[in-house]
Amino acid sequence: MINFREIIAKKIAKVVNLEEQEIQEYIEIPPNQEMGDYSFPCFKLAKSLKKSPPEIASNILEKLENGEEITEVKMVGGYLNFYIDKTLLVKSVLTEIDEKQENYGASKIGNGKNIVVEYSSPNIAKPFHIGHLRNTVIGNSLYKIYQFLGYHVIGINHLGDYGTQFAKLIEGYKRWGNEYSFEENPIEDLTQIYIRINDLCKQDESVLEICRENFKKLENGDSYCMDLWQKFRDLSLQEFQKIYDLLDVKFDSWNGESFYIDKIPEMEARLEKAGVVTKSEGAQIVDLEKQGLGVCMVRKADGTTIYATRDLAAILYRAETYDFDKCLYVVAYEQNLHFRQIFEVAKYLGIPEKCVNGLEHVRYGMVRLASGKMSTREGTAVKVEDLLKEAVSRVEKIMAEKNPEQDQKEEAQKIGIGAVIFHNLCNNIIKDQVFDWDTALNFNGETGPYIQYVYVRTKSVLEKAGFVPSLQDVDFAQLTDTASWKVISCLEQFPEILQNVVSKNEPSILARYLIHLSQSYSNFYQENKMITEDKTLTNSRLYLNQAVGKVLKIGCELLGMKMPHKM
Repeated sequence: MINFREIIAKKIAKVVNLEEQEIQEYIEIPPNQEMGDYSFPCFKLAKSLKKSPPEIASNILEKLENGEEITEVKMVGGYLNFYIDKTLLVKSVLTEIDEKQENYGASKIGNGKNIVVEYSSPNIAKPFHIGHLRNTVIGNSLYKIYQFLGYHVIGINHLGDYGTQFAKLIEGYKRWGNEYSFEENPIEDLTQIYIRINDLCKQDESVLEICRENFKKLENGDSYCMDLWQKFRDLSLQEFQKIYDLLDVKFDSWNGESFYIDKIPEMEARLEKAGVVTKSEGAQIVDLEKQGLGVCMVRKADGTTIYATRDLAAILYRAETYDFDKCLYVVAYEQNLHFRQIFEVAKYLGIPEKCVNGLEHVRYGMVRLASGKMSTREGTAVKVEDLLKEAVSRVEKIMAEKNPEQDQKEEAQKIGIGAVIFHNLCNNIIKDQVFDWDTALNFNGETGPYIQYVYVRTKSVLEKAGFVPSLQDVDFAQLTDTASWKVISCLEQFPEILQNVVSKNEPSILARYLIHLSQSYSNFYQENKMITEDKTLTNSRLYLNQAVGKVLKIGCELLGMKMPHKM
């Protein structure tokens, strides 16, 4: 595909003393077509050239070389607006899609680079609630997009399968385990025990102390505690897998916190060797006050480990096992200080510098109910399995009202689950979110169902036509009208959109793009008759129609959504 940014950058670089890559980064797409197809803001050069932006723009324009790709360059204030050969771009974009097919947008920029993505990571023996869902779909989309761009990706489900909460659960099970069957709803039963033991710990300090002793026993390998812990883990994974199957999410590793227990001594030895570990009231700490990060505890005074201990052991293991270029932690922003601390301490582990620099916390906002924050301890968490089933049920009802004669259960599942996934990804992930049914399942709003509806429309147009034209049958010049051009311009941006996603670890960039492409297509569909008496015009519009459907499908699948055949 012709890279018009590169062409423009080369022309400008011949006039000003700047690297082409830097110029490309400055080039923008104007807010409306009348202002050109690409724009170069000369404000970026004012300081270094010590001239006003309009003067810089005038000087560049005077010396720019002409070329067949650029039909016109206009100066507007401190901007240079470039108008490109539209027919050439139409041909370039559609040819690229024709050649790449389902790999349009894919690249090899990640070849030879290893990316670890830690995501989902629910706590065993607790419900998989909608907070975990957001974590899961963000990580899953990043996994897919990095992989699509040629990176070698390792997806890790870092299960919360260790810690004092299990010591509490063990004590609760001792006291009330015979009151539950653990057959129909094992997680629900374990949750009830957890809530009960937490209430008792609040009322009786001695019970809390017993729980602490249980954790020591667990860390020391007590057989009774270990057997119970394994039972809780197995029951939990069986339930979690049902959700992962619904979401079609897979992992390369299920190594949770417990996996790293026997790797902690090596991690601690490296910190000791670096001379950064000191004692404070019996606990082992790394003082990060100079870095403005307070104190990072690596072992409690009673000798037990904490999250930081196990996370540091995980960093060491992952660096040595995967030699990663990036290790992404998809975790809520509430853990920001924790990750800043362990990333700082990781500098003393003796791992490669690229691994230290590649540690990234992909922060996302909390998911809240209308009544407030969720809490497993208080029993106010919304279970994902219930939410997904409810989404599918609501879609089935909507579809039945429109077409009661057809059984569309399979399609309803794609739409309902897709709606939930898109709702979690459509806005900047750092923002807090309140889940809202009416918004998520709106077939006309900026939602997953709307994108799926547009996709189905592209398929129905081709079904009505009865054929899909070949690229050789397309007259590119007939796709330069305003509505068609907006679609083409949008399609051209897709590869760049995907690269922007990984540069910022922000799936919402792709989600918003898919909305924009859907809206552009809808406008194109409204303004242009698809099947006309002019065979060449029909072929051209039908080809653009199927190109849109193809890119919508690629993009949605990279977000983790499946596309329905009918709606």
